[in-house]
Amino acid sequence: MQNKIFNNTEIAFKNKSFLDLLRAYLIFKIISFPVLVTIGKYVLLLLLKAKFPIKFLIKSSIFKQFCGGENEDECKKTIDNLRTSGIYSILDYSVEGLVSNKSFDNTVLRTLNLIKLNTSNNFPFIVFKPTAIGEFKLYEKVSSNKKLSNKEAIEWGSVINRFNLICESALKNNVSVLIDAEESWIQASVDEIFENLIVKYNSERTTVYNTVQAYRVDRLNYIKYLQNKFESKKVYIGIKLVRGAYMEKERERSYKLNYASPIHNSKNDTDVCFNDCINYMFEHINLFSIFIGTHNEESNALAIKNIKNHNVNIKDGKVWFSQLYGMSDHISYNLSFNGYRVAKYLPFGPVKDVIPYLLRRADENTSIEGQTSRELLLFKKEFKRRKSLL
Repeated sequence: MQNKIFNNTEIAFKNKSFLDLLRAYLIFKIISFPVLVTIGKYVLLLLLKAKFPIKFLIKSSIFKQFCGGENEDECKKTIDNLRTSGIYSILDYSVEGLVSNKSFDNTVLRTLNLIKLNTSNNFPFIVFKPTAIGEFKLYEKVSSNKKLSNKEAIEWGSVINRFNLICESALKNNVSVLIDAEESWIQASVDEIFENLIVKYNSERTTVYNTVQAYRVDRLNYIKYLQNKFESKKVYIGIKLVRGAYMEKERERSYKLNYASPIHNSKNDTDVCFNDCINYMFEHINLFSIFIGTHNEESNALAIKNIKNHNVNIKDGKVWFSQLYGMSDHISYNLSFNGYRVAKYLPFGPVKDVIPYLLRRADENTSIEGQTSRELLLFKKEFKRRKSLL
């Protein structure tokens, strides 16, 4: 499949200065060497532990590349800049590891505030992780169909209430909710919550989306299950389709506990599943609203082909494309230029608290075959184009 739509670097980098491009090139060049990433992570964590004053260095380099700012106000400039190219933002507070009821309620409060901030419709989606509003072990117990204690039942009721508070506010303010995926052994409880939310909030429009990780062997069947369950009801099913985030953890756990791995055996199998999910949902596009979260050119091109084959109106919000901020601008900006709905995931939070997120970005770019080399090739192409204009 030809992906010529993604080759225009003038469109992809029109909002980037020479210094922006140079910073991005140097970061991706470093990331292209796994040994340097490993050493860099070790040194960075050591300096942070020693309370060495390196915040400015981090904030002006890798943080600036992959994050919108430390708070909502700092993100505003980035949001406005993206909107000049027709690209929306999805603000994602990327602070991890908070596990108290106070932190769960604070996550809900921050999410509600983000919804209310969307007065200009610059970020029509909000996102949260289920484990940011409830305890992991509680999801695990519910997913295992184990009986809850009275205290746990009350806590689970609070978790359900937090989901509803977010979705009610989103419905009222014309914002959609993206529920992040979790590990397979707690995902069943999240799926069950989602299916109840569909009935409550997705009758007039697609307010709530669940995330499907295509690297799981059962996820195409899950989409088919949803279609069979809801096809006769007057609702919409929102699905955010991604490849997956917990591969090593999933495989290690299945090996340790001696059960069949829930993850596909190869990247190719995952790619096939991802594309099969796209095709199936487009075959039932009257029921599904599709949010395609991928940096894979072939999968994005396949979605474009389906949009054309099924005569989908690209302006009605049935299909969205999304990439992470700081990555794959050649996909995001060219899609937007051609009229498609595009949103960038825009992580934010205090520099020291988003370090785990930034380290994952470095790891993922190192491990994803072809991702970093493709970025570097495009930067070089744009440097050459700009030089020819001098």
